[in-house]
Amino acid sequence: MTTTTLSTTTSRRLPLVTYILAAGVFLMGTTEFIVAGILPEIAGDLGISVADAGLMITIFAVGMIVGTPTMAILTLRLSRRLTLSLALVVFAVGHVMVALSSDFTIILGARFLTALATGAFWAVAAVVGAKAAGAAAASRALGVVLGGGMLANVVGVPLGAFAGQVIGWQGPFWVLAALALVGAVAVHRLVAADSGSGSTPSVRAELASMRDSRVWLVLAGCAIVCGSSLAAYTFISPLLTENTGLAAAAVPLVLMAYGVGAFIGSTLGGRFGAHHPYPALFISAAMTFLILGSLFMFSGYALVTVVLIFLLGLFGMATNPILIGKAVGYAGHAPTLASALSTSAFNLGTAMGSWVAGFALESALGASGPVLVGAGVAALYFLPLTLLLLRDRKEGSPPGEEGCGHAGGDIDHGA
Repeated sequence: MTTTTLSTTTSRRLPLVTYILAAGVFLMGTTEFIVAGILPEIAGDLGISVADAGLMITIFAVGMIVGTPTMAILTLRLSRRLTLSLALVVFAVGHVMVALSSDFTIILGARFLTALATGAFWAVAAVVGAKAAGAAAASRALGVVLGGGMLANVVGVPLGAFAGQVIGWQGPFWVLAALALVGAVAVHRLVAADSGSGSTPSVRAELASMRDSRVWLVLAGCAIVCGSSLAAYTFISPLLTENTGLAAAAVPLVLMAYGVGAFIGSTLGGRFGAHHPYPALFISAAMTFLILGSLFMFSGYALVTVVLIFLLGLFGMATNPILIGKAVGYAGHAPTLASALSTSAFNLGTAMGSWVAGFALESALGASGPVLVGAGVAALYFLPLTLLLLRDRKEGSPPGEEGCGHAGGDIDHGA
């Protein structure tokens, strides 16, 4: 009896590699948005406008758009251990280039390179984490690995922004480079070598499984979600210092409030959405639109602004796990590509939203411009959601349950 109990307890423990992969996702989630907290410092040091400095987020998103599905396809037949290790090494090299260069063109190129590495890592990290944990614990392992990205918003981005203000904006890039190299060694040691058994992954099968139009409606929703929230988030620093009147030192704390909201929203959204996907999606869409509209009108009030930014993270990120799960479920036997395309769609929204928001920042609207852009994009969210609901009803299946309930299993199958 004692032996059985101990065995059960042990089987519930996730392998160490799961947490190493989550740490890698944490580093990559941190680097994507750390720039938002130190835009004025970067712009001042490089002698460029804040709007131009925001291109460091835009170009990273573009790299993720291109890199994630491309790497998902290119690495199907490669050793996953080698792919993950090399991705972290290239990630480190990209950060060293940013820290050493004063040429903005080179910096943008390095950010693009870093995004390609991030795409390569994310394309396989969830699959490796789920497989290492075994079928019984695959979903839990997937939650831990992807949770590293949410944790980055809570801890990594605010700490990085604070460090960038204290020791110079290059400091966080050096730290991320060093941690990535440590992670590369850990991944190479802990990720098991490919066994060589089982069926060979098929690129043709992955592509053929993407024919369901509902997959593309979900991807449109992914792009709009990030386009609305990140249009405002990218230029949150000038909004807080110019409109709200907060000191630059307070910006990391507000970023932490957003991160906490995003972490809670993603967790609760995934749980509620597993059983009630469409109520969760429509409520979040409506709240995101209302929050951005309120932020545009009331950004001159410090307490109100901080609360609204927390709520933006809460509702703006609540739909992400639901949308990813639905995309994977609709794609059938193409879980790797569906997951990769979901990430690309999120980053397409980030790239477009931050790019348009940059023009709005330099318009007569000033720091309020990006928030208004975000509200406008959020209004578009109801179109793909409504079409998706109608398609599900036409298919005669429980709306979205096949997408939300089987994501973990499908990913494990794809491993």
